[in-house]
Amino acid sequence: MNLDGKKVLVVGTGISGIAAAELLIKKNIQTTLFDGNKDLDIEKLYAKSEILKSIPLILGELSEEQMKEFDVTVLSPGVPTDLPMVNAMRDLGIAIWGEIELAYYFAKGRIVAITGTNGKTTTTALTGEIMSEYFADVKVVGNIGIPYTSVALDTTEDTVTVAEISSFQLETVHEFKPIVSAILNITPDHLNRHHTMECYIKAKEDITMNQTKNEVCVLNYEDEVLREFAVTCPATVIFFSSQRRLESGFYYADKEIHYAHGGEDEVVIHVDELNILGEHNYENVMSACAMAVSVGVPMDAIRTVLRRFQAVEHRIEYVTEKRGVRFYNDSKGTNPDAAIKAIKAMNRPTYLIGGGYDKASEYDEWIESFDGKVKELVLIGQTAEKIQECAHKHGFFNTVIFETFEEAICYCYEKSVSGDAVLLSPACASWGMFANYEERGRIFKEIVRGLKE
Repeated sequence: MNLDGKKVLVVGTGISGIAAAELLIKKNIQTTLFDGNKDLDIEKLYAKSEILKSIPLILGELSEEQMKEFDVTVLSPGVPTDLPMVNAMRDLGIAIWGEIELAYYFAKGRIVAITGTNGKTTTTALTGEIMSEYFADVKVVGNIGIPYTSVALDTTEDTVTVAEISSFQLETVHEFKPIVSAILNITPDHLNRHHTMECYIKAKEDITMNQTKNEVCVLNYEDEVLREFAVTCPATVIFFSSQRRLESGFYYADKEIHYAHGGEDEVVIHVDELNILGEHNYENVMSACAMAVSVGVPMDAIRTVLRRFQAVEHRIEYVTEKRGVRFYNDSKGTNPDAAIKAIKAMNRPTYLIGGGYDKASEYDEWIESFDGKVKELVLIGQTAEKIQECAHKHGFFNTVIFETFEEAICYCYEKSVSGDAVLLSPACASWGMFANYEERGRIFKEIVRGLKE
């Protein structure tokens, strides 16, 4: 669809909605901003972006007559695509776009796009660093915290854009076509939004919907869903594996990461040279390497970055050590599968802080992964009793529930001894107690650093 002469409605006034509206305004496209919160603080909104004063703002409800004025609706990622309002616009023939689709419409250059249930942020950050080591103009955008629309107009034909793409964002892509895509893994998550695993899987796989064999898709061989998807994937597949040697692709064996290609087997790096912990991070490294070689980055440049790369904030992030107790912030572990990876990475007896918002997850596999490492499970938030009940069902009775985050942290510090670890890895979203997982992680670090030795 050509946006020239079209009227566009942007839904949502968060960071994505603001960036999308700003882009449209800069391109002189007739734009209206909508938010379902009738009590939205307009002055705070305009303080974030004065340019928004130049377009109409609708708050509360949108009538059918108002809907009919628009040709395209751009949804922020947090807006479900099956809302009655969205369904009504779809029935009226209004095109439903997302912020990623809008950015792609205006952007230039090559795009490398990364999705998956877990590991997206680490892989995106690492891939961005590797690309920046070799290419002069690299943008790192998407679900990592920088809206793609905020940089789309700054791209040129020489730009390489590395984008972290969520399943929410993939629900609203149409023409979006990365030169390289990656699906890191698929485990149950966001089922309160997608409703079924089939819908969730389709959203993830749609990152490849416009790719051809001229493009590349990097897939996890050890993920059964993705191994099956490789048969019908429209792109050329490069596999990575943490469990077996591959004749072609990247694999982990004997504490080394290998690249098998053209009949050769090249050692990329020994994992002791890396600064990030855990087998899941070796998978992230392999996927980043696969994307990098797919766009022509030399192995020497890749190795240089791998040796210096540090863990991203909130993902098994080392905070500090007090009284011989080490503290780790894994606030980005917002689902059980991510939290399992954090537990597996721990090499000390661990006090585990979990719980938060209920995304309709099940916690059985998380509890089973404790494997003698977890000394006590300290729970907070909406899911605390649900998780405690699950733990007791599996014979793990060292659980305690606290009303506040600070009480939970202080309890862990009081009970722990030298040689222990305290890990925040909630297996749940932060909503209800914190604005987002970033805020939860920052507050954890502030409280921990304030503990007296």
